[in-house]
Amino acid sequence: MPVFHWIILALWLVFIVYWAISALRAKRSVRGAVWWRHLIVRLVIAMLIIVAVQVPAIRHALQAATHQGPGNMLAQALGTLLVALGIGFALAARIHIGRNWGMPMSRKEEPELVTGGPYALVRHPIYTGILTALLGSVIGYGLVWLPVLLLSAPYFIYSARREEALMREQFPERYPAYMQRTKMLLPFVL
Repeated sequence: MPVFHWIILALWLVFIVYWAISALRAKRSVRGAVWWRHLIVRLVIAMLIIVAVQVPAIRHALQAATHQGPGNMLAQALGTLLVALGIGFALAARIHIGRNWGMPMSRKEEPELVTGGPYALVRHPIYTGILTALLGSVIGYGLVWLPVLLLSAPYFIYSARREEALMREQFPERYPAYMQRTKMLLPFVL
């Protein structure tokens, strides 16, 4: 396996371990969406990915795309850079939001509206970072990551819209003003 593939996998492992540990310090949720619904959505996404890669034509195409030759070292390096930048951005956002982080659409005790740091660039920098890292994984590792990206993007957009409805409810004056000065996922674009 090429060194860039190992680096990409290591970056994802660091991300997952940090996420699991830092989740233990989040503020307690007061009320939120029913947790099992989100778990079901995530399980369905995982199952769709597993089913997709079991279809022979898809599996063969993904395997062929993953076997990159030496001419693709630039793509592997660029992809690895995008993974590092995306995971770094998501982790910076997670650190900046601190104990206010929670599962999507959950309501926290004593909520605070965080608009600084990465949140000054986009309203959902964690989603932006993860999507950037997934795109980098597709470019640097191979198309085997494409189903994950294609199924995660709609889920993150759905979650972002739901979270924004909750935030407008919790911060009726401040959140709409924040929405006016920042984009949802891509600075200056979306």
